Amino acid sequence: MLKSRLSAPWVALAAPVLLYGGALVSQYGFGLHPCEMCYWQRWPHQAAILLALLALMLHRNDTAMRLFTRLAAIAIAISGAIGIYHAGVEYGFWEGVTTCARGAGGRVSLDAMINAPLIRCDTAQWTLFGISLAGFNAIFSLSAAALILTLLRRKTTTAA
Repeated sequence: MLKSRLSAPWVALAAPVLLYGGALVSQYGFGLHPCEMCYWQRWPHQAAILLALLALMLHRNDTAMRLFTRLAAIAIAISGAIGIYHAGVEYGFWEGVTTCARGAGGRVSLDAMINAPLIRCDTAQWTLFGISLAGFNAIFSLSAAALILTLLRRKTTTAA
């Protein structure tokens, strides 16, 4: 099995690309329009993508690569933490932000504003086995962050 010191930054890039990509597919492919808290979960993934790209570009400098990979893992974990908060709001465990409703995207006109669906943060648009998209983001993001940090702690070898 190949154990590369670059495995952590590659995971740090792949995880947010897949999670953010999944969010975009659910929005544009399946019409699941995001609420305000859904957007909050996307921002750390966008930051993690940039941080992981920086880590990979700086792969010759081990200290810089590890720093940017850790920062990417932290950003991914932040998205997971927001996902926990959002899922808790959806399940009614606690109250969310009172202004958390967003109309679906589209052209900005009076007609579009009147006919745009109201997207509430306290209602899951889709679930699987009782887990909402926010819940899945929390599970996958926190798992990915833990995996990245674990990979960073491993001793580096070139091949086994």
